[in-house]
Amino acid sequence: MRIFITGGHGFLGSALLRRLRELGHECDAPTSRECNLLEPADLERIPSTQYDRIFHLAAWTQAGDFCLRHPGEQWIINQKLNTHLLDWWHRRQPQAKLVFMGTSCAYAPGSDLREPEYMAGEPIESLYTYAMTKRMLLQGARALQQQFGLKWFCALPSTLYGTNYHTDGRQMHFIFDLVRKILRGKHYGETVTLWGDGYQRRELVYIEDFIRALLFLSERVDDELVNIGAGEDHTIREFARAICDQVGYDALKIQYDTARYVGAQAKKLAIDRLLELYPRYATERVPLHKGIECVVNWFENVKAYGPPA
Repeated sequence: MRIFITGGHGFLGSALLRRLRELGHECDAPTSRECNLLEPADLERIPSTQYDRIFHLAAWTQAGDFCLRHPGEQWIINQKLNTHLLDWWHRRQPQAKLVFMGTSCAYAPGSDLREPEYMAGEPIESLYTYAMTKRMLLQGARALQQQFGLKWFCALPSTLYGTNYHTDGRQMHFIFDLVRKILRGKHYGETVTLWGDGYQRRELVYIEDFIRALLFLSERVDDELVNIGAGEDHTIREFARAICDQVGYDALKIQYDTARYVGAQAKKLAIDRLLELYPRYATERVPLHKGIECVVNWFENVKAYGPPA
């Protein structure tokens, strides 16, 4: 297949690009400098190649409290990214199937986190703007399918983790931040302070598992949103202990700052639909302890925890 990817040089995008090329697909994945989605003219300059798939991964966001500090920019920038891409898809690439990402933060607090609830209720306040841009992306795809018959698939992942994460100073998702802080505690004797009381619960999906499910589903499912989660969650304290066991750091030294932002208290996606469509997923997944071992080893090998302060 001939495939176009936005966000193809990010954490997920680079891993997906590698896998697609390994499978023999021809992929175009321009950087944001080569094709700035904020500028419609950049998309118009793309050669008139007829793509079979468009993977839209580009989004303007970061982990931590980023969404709290940039709600206005998040709305404007992400709406432009998504609308310009949808317009280009409709006008220039209607034969292509669009595959794009949802976000778990779009589910309303207290919901069962099942796909029919994705557009229902109010998202958590601190992530409201980003969540609503993702809901609008889904509605845009639905509207274009309804009027023009275009085909799409939306994958909704839990927090992804794996090797080759960014080390450029941006805020890290919680599991990478835990690994970084604990390794700095081990190597430099720094105090390890985690945000919240440690009892908030999170779910992780190894990136290779996600990509395998994404490619399986995108070949077989049209015009549907599907959660891709792990089917299990753990407390931050449990994740921290697992990392400490891996690196040889005393978990009792960890301090917890209950005054800091922690986001949702719990978040575990319902994956009944995923298992119905892809029954092997449950047995093919990388075990959590093995995934954490891979991430810790990568951090150690590339010294992703950074130099001494």
